[in-house]
Amino acid sequence: MTDFPSSCGTLLEALRASNPLIQCITNDVSMNIAANVLLAAGASPAMVSAEEEAAEFARIAAAVTINIGTLWAADVPGMKGAAGAAKETGKPWVLDPVAHYATSFRRQAVSELLDLQPTIIRGNASEIMALAGLESRGQGVDSRDSSLAAETAAVDLARRFACVVGVTGEIDLVTDGRRRVWIEGGSALMPKVTALGCALTCLTGAFAAVAPGRPLEATVAAMTLFAVCGEDASHRAEGPGSFPPLFLDALAAIGPQRLESEARIRAE
Repeated sequence: MTDFPSSCGTLLEALRASNPLIQCITNDVSMNIAANVLLAAGASPAMVSAEEEAAEFARIAAAVTINIGTLWAADVPGMKGAAGAAKETGKPWVLDPVAHYATSFRRQAVSELLDLQPTIIRGNASEIMALAGLESRGQGVDSRDSSLAAETAAVDLARRFACVVGVTGEIDLVTDGRRRVWIEGGSALMPKVTALGCALTCLTGAFAAVAPGRPLEATVAAMTLFAVCGEDASHRAEGPGSFPPLFLDALAAIGPQRLESEARIRAE
């Protein structure tokens, strides 16, 4: 069994040593916070999404992340091109199926992206349940289900698509279809700040870039870093307005040893 607190610290150290270039095809709302989260953690973000260059850029990036939050028809070819190039070159890529259940347009786009075999799927509990074909209580981009309720769906998706699935909630869940890892921490303020989940998807890609062949450990490390730093920032924040800068400061300040000591991880 992996010593997850130790692997989280080791991967954070590796991330900062290598400063991986991460292609973030993300939604319009999240670009700024996603880029700042990656910079604070120690990675290098690149918001490259145009059809004309997305696939070419994916070949030089260390990992690709794709988020469908503000989806336009013109976005889909670039997303598919980048995911296809990542698959061809053996680069990890992460899919964030934001509110994919809301419209047939979103469902079709996600179906086409799933055909390109994401390394990791990262979503909230409602998104993961709906993606597995279960009924969820999601409304728009908001989850109304718990990660515990999404456990069966997450395991099923991981097995069906031979990938890792990360589910965010009050307690996060990561599974490869065989192992289950639960992560505690974070803050009730985090869902009140737009696009933090989207930023976590980009960060997951950064950790996957420095953990080749170990997407489970990479996803656990990204979610643990978010959980520990979110909890730290919440102690000093007065509300959702003051939380983001404190969270970025916490990401930049934390070291591997502290991450390991404050991680609350349960593996099954």
